[in-house]
Amino acid sequence: MRGVRLEDLLGINARSADYLVLNKKLARKRADNKLFTKRVLKKKKIPHPKLIAVLKNHSQVEKFDWSNLNGGFVIKPVKGFGGKGIMLVRSSVKEPGSFILPGGKRVGTEDLKLHALDIVEGRYSHNSLPDKAMIEERIKIHPKFRKMAVGGAPDVRVIVFNRVPIMAMLRLPTEESGGRANLDQGAVGLGIDMATGITTHGVIRAEPIKYFPETDKKVNGISIPHWDKILKMAVETQMASRLAYLSVDMLIDEEKGPLVLELNDQPGLKIQIANMQGLKKRLERVEGIEVDSAEKGVRIAKTLFASEFANRVKFGTEEKRLVRVIDRVRIKPHKGKREFVDVKVDTGAYSTSIDRRFAEKLGLLADEHILLTRKFKSALGEETRTLIAVDFILKGRKVKTCASVTGRSHLQYNMIIGRRDLKGFLVDPIIEEEMMKERK
Repeated sequence: MRGVRLEDLLGINARSADYLVLNKKLARKRADNKLFTKRVLKKKKIPHPKLIAVLKNHSQVEKFDWSNLNGGFVIKPVKGFGGKGIMLVRSSVKEPGSFILPGGKRVGTEDLKLHALDIVEGRYSHNSLPDKAMIEERIKIHPKFRKMAVGGAPDVRVIVFNRVPIMAMLRLPTEESGGRANLDQGAVGLGIDMATGITTHGVIRAEPIKYFPETDKKVNGISIPHWDKILKMAVETQMASRLAYLSVDMLIDEEKGPLVLELNDQPGLKIQIANMQGLKKRLERVEGIEVDSAEKGVRIAKTLFASEFANRVKFGTEEKRLVRVIDRVRIKPHKGKREFVDVKVDTGAYSTSIDRRFAEKLGLLADEHILLTRKFKSALGEETRTLIAVDFILKGRKVKTCASVTGRSHLQYNMIIGRRDLKGFLVDPIIEEEMMKERK
């Protein structure tokens, strides 16, 4: 992939040796069973598509009242893999026992029975062993994607490791994929910026694309609805599954919002092409850190894996507020009321940083504020890098961010605000002396 270092890419062998091996056998077995997954999600109150029926054998397939199914639904194997064996039914029609598939093809109850019988006989399961057929509701595609997806519902795949969302992509069904959001079957995959939830790059059949097939519509710049909720649900799902490394696939319903569709304990690697980024480096950055909540995992992901694309995003039509090179913020300490602090606004710095002694004085080095602590080697020897959660108000606008803790006691200002936290602001290059005169 152009622009991506080979050493940052995760290969099949490294995926197996370094990450899949962390998934315990029992957790993998449960993840491969869609019924068990639904029970776990239900117990943890994580939204998922409604289960209509489970057919365990030939007799239950024959006795099931197929004509009583209304609207759209999905028939799938409980232990299927790779999207095989999934039949999407778009809608029922007035004629009893007649249904419409994506693409307009009409089928009857006998066709549905035959497909369900293939499933229970093990045609789509691992090692061709007997399986169960499950029928679940078909979600209402979010209006955002109706013109992009062909014949089926798009989904969002999020790779999660150590309770941190690592990488994500939007998968859009095509005519070639038969309405399924599966890249191996010809679906389109779009990389997503972790900070903003906006698409960045695209892939189809392992080839990078800039435009949707046979259109002049760019694949980047699409905002994913409910992005923060999607990331939080992905982490909550990992915590419930007890898998160390997995992907969480989610649908976005027009009315219900994000719904967890299924888990994958061996997610594919094409997500790297869709994002034009390697998984390996991202995984290494979060390995070993302590993450005690889904919210913290999401915040770490947004801090570490925001792409440069995020810096060019325009948020609405709100008027930009003017800030100066030397300005003042109201920062929230660990306890008590906000305090006024003089800060330096530095567009040359990407992220915000704060002096260690100053952060300690405000109580911001308490455990609940620390997002990440990591030791690394530098020219000065072994150093510790700490990221903390910081909440401040600049020109009347609240900013919640992550700040690097550094030694700034020898400098005039205890805090620098980087350009990542200046979206929606305009910086006036007024010199420091003029600003100090105004203060006096």
